[in-house]
This record gives sequence, C-alpha cells and structure tokens, in this order.
Amino acid sequence: MCGRVALFTPPARLARLLEASLAAGLEDLVPSWNIGPLRHLLGAHQSAEGRILERLRWGLVPSWAKDPSVANRLFNARAETVATKPSFRSAFAKRPCVIPVDGFYEWDHRAGRTKAPHYFHRGDGEPILLAGLFEHWHDPGAPEVSLSTCSVITTSPGPDMDELHDRMPVVLARHDVDDWLDVANPPEMRAALLRAAPAGTLVHHVVDAAVGSVRNDGPNLIEPVSTSLF
Repeated sequence: MCGRVALFTPPARLARLLEASLAAGLEDLVPSWNIGPLRHLLGAHQSAEGRILERLRWGLVPSWAKDPSVANRLFNARAETVATKPSFRSAFAKRPCVIPVDGFYEWDHRAGRTKAPHYFHRGDGEPILLAGLFEHWHDPGAPEVSLSTCSVITTSPGPDMDELHDRMPVVLARHDVDDWLDVANPPEMRAALLRAAPAGTLVHHVVDAAVGSVRNDGPNLIEPVSTSLF
C-alpha cells in the first residue's frame, strides 16, 4: 500500500515537468513532508482546456457515493483490479491522473525485523510520478457541495522495495505519462503501464518513527537515522 508521502517541490516546477497549467491558488502551496490520506495531494490530468495540475483530496469518492466517508478505504487502488472494480473502473476508463510526490514512506514488514519507517525517493533526485485516478463528487443532498478526490494505484513490489512490503505505488516513467493520461488508448495498453518500477529507480533509508503521526511535519522527517534506534 501507499499511505504516506512527502511533497515539497514547488507546484510551478511540477507543472513544468508534467507540461501542465497550474490551477489557481497553488502558487503558494505549503510544502509537507508527511501527507496522509484525506489530506491534499496534487494531480495532473487532461481537461477540456488541456492538461492541468490541481489540488485533489487523497481518498477517492466515486460519483455514485452517497457520502464522502468511502474515501477512508479508497486511497489506494490495486493495479490488478482497477479496471474492473466498481469503485475504480469508471475513473480508470475516463479519469486517470499523475500524482507527483517527492517521496513516500513504507514500514519494514520483513519477518524478524523491527517495523521501522523507510523513506523512498528517486535515485536521480527528480520527483516521483505516481499513477492515479481522480473523481469530482457532488453531494446528492446539496449539489453545490463538491469534492475533487484521488487514489494512488499500487502494484506488486519491484526489486527497489527490498522486500520491505508486498505492495508499492506505480511509478510512471516520464515518457509513459502521455500514454497513461490518454483515455483514447486501448485499456490494455494503459493497464500495461501499471507495473513495478525498474531496478535502480528508487532508493530508500530508515527515518525517524515520528513520521508515524501526521501531526509531525518538517524536512527532518526524511533525514536518515541509525538503525540502532529501532
């Protein structure tokens, strides 16, 4: 799964990277080193006016949902079932997005190891481009109330996970972004992009257990710590 990320690269730079326009109000977005579900991420997607990078709340709320509480369990979508599961199939077919982050956290689940948090980021220092889905939800009882939400797609782990966990987020190569966002492409072609990152894409290190609470934030959370602390 993927349930905690860092996002501190300025939105304007992310927009340039993704060849997207920047939605209003993002110029002064406050960076965070500890974003969890139900908080806001950024997502790039195709709109009638072209590709746009906008704020999306993490936890998908399908258009047919009666209330937004379903988001609590839809912050991740499995690549193996995303095209067919009722909660995600419409978004997969019509509303893919790319979610840029600077890194993500995963806790060590290896047998006999202390459950220490690890921070994963690209070895080349560039932002990570995650495959995602988005929805615009309107409250059935109050149509003027709406939410823009998203989910991060996960897949089976690649070698860079070092067997820490049995899932990892789908990391898109920059040259695959256009194909992922183009819903005119065959579904099988887009689904084929939902695979583990090639070896050497990501690196990781142990970080402080303080990241376990979203009340803690700051660049110190991604600094390496000694494994003797766990």
